[in-house]
Amino acid sequence: MVIDFLVVLIFVGIGRYNHHHGDSFSGIVSTTWPFAVGLAIGWLIVFLRHHDGVSLGAGVEVCLATVTFGMILRVIAGQGTAFAFIVVAVVFLGALMLGPRFVRAKYFHPVT
Repeated sequence: MVIDFLVVLIFVGIGRYNHHHGDSFSGIVSTTWPFAVGLAIGWLIVFLRHHDGVSLGAGVEVCLATVTFGMILRVIAGQGTAFAFIVVAVVFLGALMLGPRFVRAKYFHPVT
């Protein structure tokens, strides 16, 4: 969970930096909260379904919930959700949330 939240913070930080929105605390919180709520919903789904949070399947659930609910909440809050932004969010968050889980599944799976 902590790593996924750090991924969201990195995503927000890079986006705010690239679009010259500054690094004020309130600005970072304003950009982060929709994705943090989406992330929490994703993890709630994983827990309710009794999935291993570090599995690739759980990563897909968490990532999709983060992006989906994050974008919905951004619309409700009057923040931008351009198509290109959605694509960047899916690619960036997908790569950084699923990449480590994929490596773990591929190379560090338990021997039975």
